[in-house]
Amino acid sequence: MTVAFKNNNKTPLVVPPAIRRKAGFKSGQELEFKASGGVITIVPKRPASGDEYTPEQRRAIDAELDEAERRPFHGPFNTADEMIAHLKGQINARAKKPKRAR
Repeated sequence: MTVAFKNNNKTPLVVPPAIRRKAGFKSGQELEFKASGGVITIVPKRPASGDEYTPEQRRAIDAELDEAERRPFHGPFNTADEMIAHLKGQINARAKKPKRAR
């Protein structure tokens, strides 16, 4: 998609909504502007290097972790032998349960 207009340096440069939609820009998203050799490039701002996830991804991960903490869990174990003994006990307990009919 190409849109042409005359720049008069008095009015701000505005990216038309159809172009923003085509580029996939979301409302409130931070953008970076880069200029080189008469070309302006607009790209979504990358998350800070300290956080590899977007805020939306971080919320989803945190929600999954919260849900996982409500389920039963085992450990921590002091040694690998304790963990192995626990796993063997779980296997034996499952083997003793009657099989479900499919």
